[in-house]
Amino acid sequence: MKVKIDTKEKFNSVTLSETVLTAAMTEELSDTLIVFLEKSVKNVVLIMTEVSEMDIVAAEKLVTIQQQFYENGASFVICNLQNSVLDFLDKNELLEMMNVTPTESEAWDIVQMEEMEREMFGDDDAAN
Repeated sequence: MKVKIDTKEKFNSVTLSETVLTAAMTEELSDTLIVFLEKSVKNVVLIMTEVSEMDIVAAEKLVTIQQQFYENGASFVICNLQNSVLDFLDKNELLEMMNVTPTESEAWDIVQMEEMEREMFGDDDAAN
């Protein structure tokens, strides 16, 4: 699986360079992403511009990965989804469970807002 990782001040930008996302690939992707939870910059923006299709197991795994990030006080935002993928996620009632934005810039904004919320309200709320 091909990914490009670019670490910024508040988040890691991870670009997936595949046209199809399968269950096997999401296991590898999960291993790549979960490592960020142990680093000082934990937040991830997953850029999926090239992905034109995915299977249901892969989509469900993305939801699980996102939940792991939020449980650990970190943001996980997916952006630049093609219409075919958006339609697939919506049809399978997964889109509403995901933090998805149309553009990378909007994903950055979400991460920054969530960072401010965590700073204002403290990370302890998730642990209680």
